[in-house]
Amino acid sequence: MAKRLVEVFTSGCYLCDDVVKQVKDLACDNCEVVIYDLNKGCATNECVDKAKEYGVQAVPAVAIDGELVDCCKNNGVNIESLKAEGLGQG
Repeated sequence: MAKRLVEVFTSGCYLCDDVVKQVKDLACDNCEVVIYDLNKGCATNECVDKAKEYGVQAVPAVAIDGELVDCCKNNGVNIESLKAEGLGQG
């Protein structure tokens, strides 16, 4: 059986750290877990390129075998929604 690539995108915060721990705990012998801390970046810019390619809008986020997992496909912060709730209005 081929290894399953599990990529976790984080910003190094405690919420992300909890997800990283849970993913590592759940990973089996056929899982290769790679952690990308977008806050620190990476030497080759691979982490940012992959986050953009996969459509990561918020962290933590997990991709398995090159595809963002459904639970991680949120749209991140929506500026128009914030404005509709009164942000920026005196």
